[in-house]
Amino acid sequence: MNFQVRPILTALRRHKAGTMLIALQIALTLAIVCNALFIIHQRLGNLSASSGVDEANVFVIANMWADMGQSTSQIDAQVRADLIALRQLPAVGDATPASGYPLRGGGWDNFVTMTPDQVKPTTDSAVYTGDEHFIDTLGLNLVAGRNFRADEVMVMGTQEAVTPPTVIVSKALADRLFPDGNALGKSFYAMGTTPSTIVGIVDPLHRQGVDQWSNGYAGQSLIWPMRADDSRGVYYIVRARPGQLADAMREVPKALYAQSRMRIIDPKDGIQDYATIRHKVYDSDRGMAILMGIISVVLLAITAAGIVGLTSFWVGQRRKQIGVRRALGARQRDILAYFLTENFLISASGAVLGIVLGFAFNLWTVTHFAMDRMSLVYVGLGVLMLVLLGQAATLAPALRASRVSPVEATRSV
Repeated sequence: MNFQVRPILTALRRHKAGTMLIALQIALTLAIVCNALFIIHQRLGNLSASSGVDEANVFVIANMWADMGQSTSQIDAQVRADLIALRQLPAVGDATPASGYPLRGGGWDNFVTMTPDQVKPTTDSAVYTGDEHFIDTLGLNLVAGRNFRADEVMVMGTQEAVTPPTVIVSKALADRLFPDGNALGKSFYAMGTTPSTIVGIVDPLHRQGVDQWSNGYAGQSLIWPMRADDSRGVYYIVRARPGQLADAMREVPKALYAQSRMRIIDPKDGIQDYATIRHKVYDSDRGMAILMGIISVVLLAITAAGIVGLTSFWVGQRRKQIGVRRALGARQRDILAYFLTENFLISASGAVLGIVLGFAFNLWTVTHFAMDRMSLVYVGLGVLMLVLLGQAATLAPALRASRVSPVEATRSV
């Protein structure tokens, strides 16, 4: 090539304002885009996270009691009668009462300790309650140990604190509490001073919450054999027989009202299949990913427009200079390479500053919003994207410059 980098740097020093403006624009765009890519990847990853539930056949009914003055024994009798009726329906495979369900969007969780007097918790776990049908109803995969027995199921009334002596945990929680892999038969404390002994392990079992705070305890959940007979209401989780989800969702409310009219089931939001549950709980993640994508595209478009405008302006200013170089023997590809190299140097300087700003912004989000630390992969992708964008944006003006005729050297300015 008939050019060197030093003349390009000299030319850029004569256009400090434009050079600094584009470099700063590239830096800001890179800082935002690499963080946006990181956020988009995280949020989209959440959308596909496995719940552990047989989502194609499971739905949830939010059952509220019309008479909240009932005693615990009255509520428990009604719950047991409801379950018998539900399990007899032709389209229903199984049913269980529960205080919450995976991907609910929030719910019961407890700190977990290894000793009753431990001050700093070992970890945090989502808490599910259900009877001996809970695992089969949700379609959970029992990878070790056994299911609950009917005689182990306890009853917990409103504002009562009951800790069953047995518990089934997710593999994520078992590995967190007992890294040696021998969790079966071991005990821990999740409420009060009564230990719970692990009799089974399921994998996976998503937490109820999906917020950033719960990401640090991803997959850590426990199941207590207990009917939480809250005077306000109870969730019924129902598993339909394969291919009969719609039929089961129609039959179940009728069966419940046949047992007792003293209940409230919202016809709109009180009955939800898992496709609806997943869509609702991840609506904010989906919206954030779309917003970050739009912001990134707009910023990249503005940056590209700025590069095209500045390069076109410089080409217009240098037509006579380009003509002189062409008259002295510079080929079209030499002129093209000159402007591409010039833009690459500007992009590289902007990228260096953008990397610093990108990590600074990520550190701020980690501190204020409990976000994860950004991997270098996203920075690398952002740098590559900006450099390629800069080269593509420069190409059209550079091609026009390469076609300047040597005759331009003889024209007056």
